[in-house]
Amino acid sequence: MTKPETSLNAPSWMQKRLKRFIRWRTNNLNDKQYIMILSVVVGIIAGLSAIVIKKSAHYIEELLTSSFSGDYANVLYIVYPAIGILLAVIFLRFVIRREPGHGIPGVLHAISRKNGIIKPHNTFSAIITSAFTVGFGGSVGLEGPTVSTGAAIGSNLGQVLRLNFKQITLMISLASAAAMAAIFQSPIAGIVFAIEVIMIDLTMASIVPLLIASSTAVITSYFVLGKAVMYPVFVHDPFILSNTPYYIVLGILAGLLSVYFTRIFIATEQLFEKLKDWRLRFVVGSVLLGLLIFLFPALYGEGYQVINNSLQGDFSDLFNNSIFYSYKDVGWVVFLMFLAVILLKAVAASVTFGAGGVGGIFAPALFMGAFTGLFFAVTTNYFELGQLNPSKFAMVGMAGMISGILHAPLTGIFLIAEITQGYELFVPLMIVATISFATIKLFQQNSVYTYQLARRGELLTHNKDRTVLNLMKVNKLIETDFSIIPPDYTMGSLIHVIAQSKRNIFPVVDTENQFLGHILMDDIRTIMFDTELYSTSVENLMVSPTFIIDPEDSMETVAVKFQESGKYNIPVLKNGIYLGYISRANVFSTYRQKLSEISDD
Repeated sequence: MTKPETSLNAPSWMQKRLKRFIRWRTNNLNDKQYIMILSVVVGIIAGLSAIVIKKSAHYIEELLTSSFSGDYANVLYIVYPAIGILLAVIFLRFVIRREPGHGIPGVLHAISRKNGIIKPHNTFSAIITSAFTVGFGGSVGLEGPTVSTGAAIGSNLGQVLRLNFKQITLMISLASAAAMAAIFQSPIAGIVFAIEVIMIDLTMASIVPLLIASSTAVITSYFVLGKAVMYPVFVHDPFILSNTPYYIVLGILAGLLSVYFTRIFIATEQLFEKLKDWRLRFVVGSVLLGLLIFLFPALYGEGYQVINNSLQGDFSDLFNNSIFYSYKDVGWVVFLMFLAVILLKAVAASVTFGAGGVGGIFAPALFMGAFTGLFFAVTTNYFELGQLNPSKFAMVGMAGMISGILHAPLTGIFLIAEITQGYELFVPLMIVATISFATIKLFQQNSVYTYQLARRGELLTHNKDRTVLNLMKVNKLIETDFSIIPPDYTMGSLIHVIAQSKRNIFPVVDTENQFLGHILMDDIRTIMFDTELYSTSVENLMVSPTFIIDPEDSMETVAVKFQESGKYNIPVLKNGIYLGYISRANVFSTYRQKLSEISDD
């Protein structure tokens, strides 16, 4: 196994002790036993980190807003989010000296392009910045930073213990599952999330460590926080078969709203990327966010209590602390407020990120899902189109939005069933989550986590062939031991070069390293001993290749070029500058090596 380059530089005394430990471990523990033990360690640490993030943000929010009255608007809703985002940005830019980034996409990029190496600061920076962002009112969640923190813990522990790429990737998956399990006290959802979103190679050997890490994290959470259902709604109504059409419609609606959220998120990100100065991004984003929260206070923070109330069928949070409070009993205003809060949650979350805030999209997805399901049931009942249980539809709406926005239907199903103890809803959850996922797939092939990686050809998926190709890098495959021929050479001069060369291709390159063409041994084999032709210029002998490789090409593109061309070697050019060749044999041997690195023997 190849071992990744580590970003950690431990003191010499620590390195000596580490070497002694690794020698002891090699002599006393096999790989399976070692991973089992590490699963427990990762579960405890990731579980504690999730608790710290959750408690910190909730403490800040309670400290700032506990004195607010529900029947009037508070101008501090404009100020608080800006303060939180500014603190997060200052910490990242001037203490950590890093650009703000998104947690889970960063984890996926680390697996895809950095051999699973995540910088040490990620083990604590997301805790601090997300607590500032969410606690002060940023309209995002804590789950993304929790998972990215857990992933960083797994990666750095793997680096310290000198694990290989496959083992570090497993550690990242274990820690991500543990963090998710701890923050929701939902072990099955944590495992399913890691499988659907993080892991690239699911084997039976990885199932047991996932179970150990998730259960350890949940026990840690129970020990510190007590055993509590996150959203205590108990629905014991049996599944009503005649309600199936309503669940189908809700699934389609959740899928379309997931498309809306994804498109808004991507468009907002691209818009803020055009604002080159971080101070301008902060001002624009925080002003927009502050105004949105002032008008619609339900958008403040992750919305934990708002979601809880909506699951009870209570939509009073649409008006609490709002300038529209006096209209809370007017039917058409309630209808418009539902629509506004559902649609603007996507905008509020997006501008929070655009301004420089740090958070996750789980909570916005849960928020939109709960209010979508509640709005659907309330509207259906109001117009006497049916008699639906608002709490039940709010719950399954959450599963639909998680399934659509994250492209993770199983996570949506098991997460909602566990955190609400709504196990009687498995069939409705399956219907809504599946239809939502199928709907968004018609319009959006990649989630907000993966669209950038997919655009750059760096996305790792459960398709093992594609994953292995994405792990390979073009610049690592370039061979440069070819004899370069100047364009003023004759065939007589070429014969002397051929005599010293071990390759059968000869690139013709000018003094500015511009690639002009190449000479193939097979093309000149029948004339190379005809001395009468030795004065022939190599420019009359060279040919232009039909296919060339750019160093920015993805390996999947390179593989297609080899397949379509039937060639064994293809030149690599950067804006016409000759860099070398990539051979089919080297691609194949590297593919086999990478495959062995990510798969169990």
